[in-house]
Amino acid sequence: MLKRKLGRHGPEVSAIGFGCMGLNHHRGPAMRKDDAIALLRAAFDRGITFFDTAEVYGPFTNEEIVGEALAPLRDQVVIATKFGFKGGRPSAGLDSRPESIRRMVDAALLRLKTDRIDILYQHRVDPDVPMADVAATVKDLIADGKVLHFGLSEADDQSIRQAHAVQPVAALQSEYSLWWRHPEESILSTVEELGIGFVAYSPLGRGFLSGTMSENTSFVAENDQRKTNPYLSAENRAANQPIIDAIRAIAEERKATAAQVALAWLLARKPWIVPIPGTTKLQRLEENLAATSLEFSQRDLEKIDKVFSTITSHGDRYSQTPRVVK
Repeated sequence: MLKRKLGRHGPEVSAIGFGCMGLNHHRGPAMRKDDAIALLRAAFDRGITFFDTAEVYGPFTNEEIVGEALAPLRDQVVIATKFGFKGGRPSAGLDSRPESIRRMVDAALLRLKTDRIDILYQHRVDPDVPMADVAATVKDLIADGKVLHFGLSEADDQSIRQAHAVQPVAALQSEYSLWWRHPEESILSTVEELGIGFVAYSPLGRGFLSGTMSENTSFVAENDQRKTNPYLSAENRAANQPIIDAIRAIAEERKATAAQVALAWLLARKPWIVPIPGTTKLQRLEENLAATSLEFSQRDLEKIDKVFSTITSHGDRYSQTPRVVK
């Protein structure tokens, strides 16, 4: 597995990480714990060293699974988790008060069966807590050895700069894919200027960019977030079919799969971008990892950009009520 360094201040990680959320949260029936642990260890055996979780995934149970799975491998992997919601529940509202951050970190260390968190993200910016206070709290936790690196998730440019001025930010995690390219408007240039790595979540558009969905696909599980996701409505899946057609055309030309094209495109954008696709299937894991052998030149990227400049993406990422969080 190829390695990448997350910016100037971050750790070295596998070029593709593992988004652990879907093991038991927001993606249908939870995997059996033993199966989830086996999958995470299989990911490590195939070269993945970067694993992403959060207290809200469950809540709390995802961290427990990750902790148990990676305990025997602890010194060989990078574990990232997130704070920022009251009681680990987005529906309860934001909470990045310093005392809450410290309490969350102590609890997460126990669930993760470790003495340090490699990357600690603020899950969402809390408008009621000054970013300087959040960054200062994480700075203290780094001094205490409980946290190694500071991260932000879905933060805007101003918040990134405010945090970075107090404690260097190692990584920004935000949604980014061939479907959702909002970070290109300003965020990517900001993190590049500051030497911050970029971790791309939902790099396959919650599965849509794999080309395995159609307007007839049903999300039947009660806890499958995609049922209420606007850009995955049946209407928008149909309207967004040109995106899949374009990716499939590239995949056919390169003798690859649509998922591999979507991931390889991200890898080719910048050397400090690391996508973290999630899966519950070993076959999909291996398919994703094979994307590292698919290379796009600058000319290839320009050609892809030209194709996608003629395609309009339909639908918002999140429904407004109730709030859902990656």
